[in-house]
Amino acid sequence: MRYRIKICGITEPGLAVQAAQAGADAIGLVFHAASRRAVDGHRAAEILAVLPPFVTTVGLFVDPSSEAVEAVLGRVRLDLLQFHGSEPAAFCTGFGVPYLKAIAMGERGDPRQAMDAHPDAQGFLLDSHGGGKMGGSGERFDWASIAGPLPRPWLLAGGLDAGNVGAALAELRPYGVDVSSGVEAAPGQKNPELIRDFVHAVRQVERD
Repeated sequence: MRYRIKICGITEPGLAVQAAQAGADAIGLVFHAASRRAVDGHRAAEILAVLPPFVTTVGLFVDPSSEAVEAVLGRVRLDLLQFHGSEPAAFCTGFGVPYLKAIAMGERGDPRQAMDAHPDAQGFLLDSHGGGKMGGSGERFDWASIAGPLPRPWLLAGGLDAGNVGAALAELRPYGVDVSSGVEAAPGQKNPELIRDFVHAVRQVERD
């Protein structure tokens, strides 16, 4: 099985290129001003301009206004939107762009309920965020809270790094993984070597 890899919180064009060269399938751009990984439309356009083909671009939002999302889409063309707040399905489907819905596993909810509430989502992100957090905290949720196979495609996030992603994949078998702080040398500062190590660890599981 080939696992998809998303590197989230990319803030510089050079890092986007390095993530793609390392083998990332997707990069995440954070459009949430409270995040230390936030980018604006101008920086996002610079990043997208240097990406090679076949790398999916994902824009992350947290309870945005429709005007805020439209403003970003008016500046850059994103392949996917990723909603990390309490956005209802009707809101998420209102932009003509496929979307992912993050599920706050730190709140110990049943992911199936959120999946049922978003029938048009292309996939889901199971993360440790919750209690006002938006992800990227480096905190891992209790993987045992995922009881059995899930009916929709989903990505695992929260506290992943090159040292534990192999065990996570072996135990949970998600569609893919999403990493942010686990490939950073300091909060908000991506490290190309850590990105390469993370991708290598995922691909090693595939070879084994």
